[in-house]
Amino acid sequence: MKKKAPVVKNQEFDAEVIDLTYQGNGVVKVDDFPIFVTNAVPGEKIRVGITKVTTNYAFGRVVKTLEASPNRNNDVNSAALTTGIAPLAHLKYDAQLKFKQQQISELFRKQHVDVNVAPTIGMENPTGYRNKAQIPAREIKGQLTTGFFRRGSHRLMPIEDFYIQDPEIDKAIVIIRDILRKFHVAAYDEVHHKGVIRNIMVRRGYYSHEMMVVLVTRSKRIPGANIIIPEIKNALPEVTSIIQNVNQDKTNVILGDVNHVLWGNKVIKDTLFDKTFAIGPNSFYQVNPQTTEVLYKLAADKAELTGDETVIDAYSGIGTISLTIADKVKSVLGVEVVPAAIDDAKRNADLNNVHNVKFELGKAEEKMVAWQQDGLQPDVIFVDPPRKGLTPELIDAAAKMAPKKIVYISCNPATLVRDIVQFEENGYAIKGDVQPVDQFPQTTHIESVTVLERKD
Repeated sequence: MKKKAPVVKNQEFDAEVIDLTYQGNGVVKVDDFPIFVTNAVPGEKIRVGITKVTTNYAFGRVVKTLEASPNRNNDVNSAALTTGIAPLAHLKYDAQLKFKQQQISELFRKQHVDVNVAPTIGMENPTGYRNKAQIPAREIKGQLTTGFFRRGSHRLMPIEDFYIQDPEIDKAIVIIRDILRKFHVAAYDEVHHKGVIRNIMVRRGYYSHEMMVVLVTRSKRIPGANIIIPEIKNALPEVTSIIQNVNQDKTNVILGDVNHVLWGNKVIKDTLFDKTFAIGPNSFYQVNPQTTEVLYKLAADKAELTGDETVIDAYSGIGTISLTIADKVKSVLGVEVVPAAIDDAKRNADLNNVHNVKFELGKAEEKMVAWQQDGLQPDVIFVDPPRKGLTPELIDAAAKMAPKKIVYISCNPATLVRDIVQFEENGYAIKGDVQPVDQFPQTTHIESVTVLERKD
């Protein structure tokens, strides 16, 4: 028999916020039934209005704050919370850092893994850090408008200040929007799959200040491009690259496979640890280069590299980790499944005159099996997987190669903990603390570095 929820839609009641979910929602309970409330901070007493009820949980909103938490940040743009751009922005920054540390600790505790999680390393200025924006364009009141979708919807909310993006990128988006409006370029209509501009993407080098503008279009051509391109160039002196990315599919995926250089270079350049990286429209490049340097230095330091090591970089991307540790080791072997990323990585190695790094295309788990059969014995394996974490096959293949250390850079504590348990079953143990790094302030994403050492 179906259990009846103890609350109904539109009901209001007073409650205390007892916890925060990994998505940044406050938690209140009625008869042990959880209700997730946007913009609620643990310790607060609030009047809750129920907005949606399911069998096992409900969603609510704050009708009124009866007693605020000292951890509440009142100095925040409400659009950042309404859209989910910055779902932790209602928390003071030191409370955000504690929340991230506690989340990792709690996940390890639930898996009975005894480990110390160090305090989260934060940023001096935890806003305006993102070096890349992908902003949807839709028609509102008859004109092309940029902004972000409300949480859980595809209703665009007009926004000009994105809070966590480089302010120069925010300014550029508004300037490009106004130029497109001036020449009456149609925004994308996702219901009827019509219109021209789907998204405006801007990348800006944190150190170089080179700016790339990518106009993502449904159509193969942009009406009036020959007038629009000079207008963008003149209005934005930092722009060194203007690209059209064509995406004609009915999809939520932002970028298509086809890029046309409309003006300037096909890449912009920026630096990490004095190494130069060429970044294209589709390149994976960390969006917060300030903390990326902290993260990679920490990973290298925790690996205790001596200069004699043979290293495997198992998710090498465009070569950021491989190239930043190259001068600290004997050799690096990078492996990546995306062909364009391998091309970028090889170009970046040439750009920096790095000769002790080799990049190969393929699945890391399959390459490791082949390398082991060829007699390769790595000293250290670096893994920096996507949010889904490592595959069981990769963990087994890495453990069979028997490196002294595995350095795990994680962007998802849930999959980190799951994978650590499998590494322990394969004869590895955590060495030292797990170190969280706040790569994405104001959001619920948590980056961390964990070192595993082979048990003798």
